[in-house]
Amino acid sequence: MLHFDIFTLFPGMFAGIFDDSILKRAREAGIISVALHNIRDYALGRHRVTDDTPYGGGGGMVMKPEPIVRAVETVLARDPGWRFEPVQQGDEPPDADPRALAPLDVPIILLSPQGRTFTQAIAHELAGYHRIALICGRYEGVDERVRERLVTDEISIGDFVISGGELAAAIVVDAVTRLLPGALGCDIGAYEDSFATGLLEYPQYTRPALYREQGIPDILTSGDHARVARWRREQALRRTWERRPDLLRAAPLSDADRSFLAKLEAEQATHDTTLPARED
Repeated sequence: MLHFDIFTLFPGMFAGIFDDSILKRAREAGIISVALHNIRDYALGRHRVTDDTPYGGGGGMVMKPEPIVRAVETVLARDPGWRFEPVQQGDEPPDADPRALAPLDVPIILLSPQGRTFTQAIAHELAGYHRIALICGRYEGVDERVRERLVTDEISIGDFVISGGELAAAIVVDAVTRLLPGALGCDIGAYEDSFATGLLEYPQYTRPALYREQGIPDILTSGDHARVARWRREQALRRTWERRPDLLRAAPLSDADRSFLAKLEAEQATHDTTLPARED
């Protein structure tokens, strides 16, 4: 089983995400487990303050280091699934023990726009662990000392800005879970998805065979599995070449793949030379 510990100021944002579809089935089958930890529960004092203004000035607020570090150290020092649940307002969390983290082989990941961009390769990497901690950043970010003394990795889901790390954490959980044996109805599906092979996925069709006068490629009903497999590979190559040619630089390609791509290049060159001249 792979266990996810998610540290967040807004646990309510995860309502429903883990209770439907593949993630629900994976949890019920004991393939994954997820524990949500409210960082505010680990802030001391009556007001449970978790953020403050930045030193040096500037707009926005910064997440304080103490509640985050205390939450992660306290939770990871205990068995997967443990959660601090205050009985009444004002209950103090248990004492943290930083020494307990030393022998643990648990990646502590901060979801941050400054992290390495999340890819299918990283999802495969994370699927090899038995436990993963995800820290959801908020506001203008977290105190730098959280990175220096606690975080082992930072992950970004893309070059854009969202309100916090909660949605990013859910994406990481979903992508990693799909790779675990038994999580999908058909395990091979995870390895045929876009990016799983380094290419975009080939076109898919299902019934009816004719829809609004548009049919499906004849080869898909030929019964020749070898030809279907090659057609699908070529369609994946074509789609990647047209839409994400950057992926081809790192994709594992056979001689037949390279020959097909050369054919596409030649066709494009011929097309370009036959275009009518532009009139100014």
